Amino acid sequence: MISWKFRAAVLGVMFLLPACAFTEEALWPSLTGEEPSGGNAQQTQQAQQGAAAPAQPGAVSSAPVDANQMAAGVQPPLGDTDFTPPGVTPGQDTGTFVGKKARELRTELVRLQSSIGEHNSELQQVRGKIVADSRRYHETVGAINAKLQVGTTPGNPILVQQFASSQTDLDRLSTDIAEMNALANRVAADSTMSAFLSESARAAFSISGAVDEDHRQLTILEDEINRTVVLIDRLLKEVADDVRRQTNYVATERSNLNLLSAGIKTGEIYGASLVNRAMTSVAGGGNSVPSSAATADITGRRPLVVIRFDKPNVPYQQAVYNTLSRVLERRPDAQFDLVAVAPSTGGPARIAVNSNKSRRYAENVLRSLVEMGLPPGRIALAGTTSSNAATNEVHIYLR
Repeated sequence: MISWKFRAAVLGVMFLLPACAFTEEALWPSLTGEEPSGGNAQQTQQAQQGAAAPAQPGAVSSAPVDANQMAAGVQPPLGDTDFTPPGVTPGQDTGTFVGKKARELRTELVRLQSSIGEHNSELQQVRGKIVADSRRYHETVGAINAKLQVGTTPGNPILVQQFASSQTDLDRLSTDIAEMNALANRVAADSTMSAFLSESARAAFSISGAVDEDHRQLTILEDEINRTVVLIDRLLKEVADDVRRQTNYVATERSNLNLLSAGIKTGEIYGASLVNRAMTSVAGGGNSVPSSAATADITGRRPLVVIRFDKPNVPYQQAVYNTLSRVLERRPDAQFDLVAVAPSTGGPARIAVNSNKSRRYAENVLRSLVEMGLPPGRIALAGTTSSNAATNEVHIYLR
């Protein structure tokens, strides 16, 4: 059961469009097919974002979406440590077996530190590539968002080309992360070698036939091996953290690109993917869109959004996105019921035709929600008829 406080919080963020039809029971916004006032694209977008005055006393109109929320996600920070090996102190040949063992260990340590130096250079290069590729990606996405924010034509070919470029830039980032992940595997091999050297140095102290100089050199060598072990552990941890953060970042941006693609199709800006806004994983949802709807009982339920399809090409996407994103900000695990509502007036044949039409409208709305990043597993599709519906409608309820 949804509390009164939660209903009030959700109500405070709803968007009211011009010429929306309200009934006494309708506490949530209703979307119609009527054109917003004004003829240019910018005025149209402002109307879809709820810039119009309330339709009746007591109704709450919401502020436009913050432009900062429309930008692509900020790249997480990369580590900046320079992992320079400490070096190896030269030793004196004592002519003993232990002295020979110390010399062998010293040679292996030099080789290991050389490998660390090479890996450190590779790491700094990959980090530089990630920064450069990320900057190029964000510049491209920023240009697309800037154009969508002022309004543009649906399917603008310039934006389509920029979108393809942004996908290429994100693919480069994925390649950079793969290189860093391969580097982490090589560093892990160094970690295994350092552990072997540390154990061998400790074991050398128990070998008989050593002179004092042998133990002195072994003590220095053991300290340098231990410092190398610490350096490798730090290197391995920082690389692993970089890989984890950047992998999550790229996955988030791919979801945002899906929504950006939907924005280019309609010529209007949305924002970050709904699932990224909710910051929660898909709970058992697949990627398919249901093709059939169950029967729903909406008696006594109050919808978050009512979309009335009383004319072709109803511009519902922006207002639906704004409404659901604000619900998810307050309740990240929210699930929704998408109900196709057909008028119950007319004969059985007319009711059947309207039911099929409303179901198709609901499936189109569902596809739009999936494009916005909402996992299909968080949406239940159903259908019903209503004597209160004058035209085919789609209702969205908070489950």
